[in-house]
Amino acid sequence: MQDAYIVDAVRTPFGKQGGSFRDTHPQDLAAEPLLALEERNGFTGSEDIEDVIYGCVTPTDEQANNIARLAPMVAGWDDTVPGVQLDRMCGSGQQAINFAAAQTAAGAHDVIIGGGIEHMSRVPMGSAGSSITDTYFEHFDELTTQGEGAERIAEQWGFSRDDVDQIAADSQSRWGEAAEAGHYDTHVTPVETELDDETVVVEEDEHPRPGTDTDTLANLPLAFRGEGDGVIHAGNSSGIVDGSAAALIASEDGMDEHGWEPMARIVDTHVVGVDPVTMLTGPIPATNEILEQNDMSIDDIDRFEVNEAFASVITAWLEETGADWDRTNTWGGAIAHGHPLGATGAALLPKLAYQLEEYDEQYGLCTMCIGFGQGVATIIERV
Repeated sequence: MQDAYIVDAVRTPFGKQGGSFRDTHPQDLAAEPLLALEERNGFTGSEDIEDVIYGCVTPTDEQANNIARLAPMVAGWDDTVPGVQLDRMCGSGQQAINFAAAQTAAGAHDVIIGGGIEHMSRVPMGSAGSSITDTYFEHFDELTTQGEGAERIAEQWGFSRDDVDQIAADSQSRWGEAAEAGHYDTHVTPVETELDDETVVVEEDEHPRPGTDTDTLANLPLAFRGEGDGVIHAGNSSGIVDGSAAALIASEDGMDEHGWEPMARIVDTHVVGVDPVTMLTGPIPATNEILEQNDMSIDDIDRFEVNEAFASVITAWLEETGADWDRTNTWGGAIAHGHPLGATGAALLPKLAYQLEEYDEQYGLCTMCIGFGQGVATIIERV
């Protein structure tokens, strides 16, 4: 076995639903991180990239036909560059990087790209269908939505609306502070595209509202339940956005051949299955189990990225793991910048690597909740 390293990673700005990317084809958006990685790292995609693994949760319509294969072709790379699309629902982008790391560690590849794409404006959630066989109900009593799962988590842990709204407000303000400090400039690549028949350059996430406070959030209507019967609303849920992200993964031999220096070593990866009714508790056992299998404790981790699918997911994870909120989602999360389903994990895991560099720290842990009850986790070490 050999080590796998994150050499570099970029993402597009995340465009709000119906925003600046509404006229951009998903295949074009998926190609943008590939082109940026090629330019930043001096490789030739057609000659040096051995495979492209992309997460995509709704691979239908304009995201059909294996968008991971099409993205390098749209980028102008030769037809010799293969690609594979995967769907682990919300964890797809992180899983793509994890699979790329596993392929590298096994010696199958020396230079590979893991990433993800989701254009939620042009290919909305549910476009691929959502039917469930009757046989499912022979084994499980109930089918819930993710929003209802988030509500049940809040009930189970006894979180108030103010508890979850505070997480949401912090996410917005942290994104604003990070953007103001230029932390996103290192890895958010501007995208030139067409909008209403005019050329525009999209440079920054469009979903965040950094001035949001708990008083503002308190006035929003509940999204999944009647008033007075829940805590989840649009302001403490992840944003529906369009975006793509990718990481350049390499072995030591791959780095030596190209003269690259690594950002981080991928220490370990892990996946779990959990109750599909509450659905979104996966980050808790995923975190605990990956720490245990590496003889680490929560205090050994310097920074955390936990996907903000819903604020109650974060509050439950914090309570059960004992992690410090001040070291978690330091630059804001999906409540602020949004959650382009198949791409989010490919944005969060590298964001963690950039934080370790910025704060001169060693270990980071990224984890995500997943529909139908799963969790994914990755530990990285700054090199």
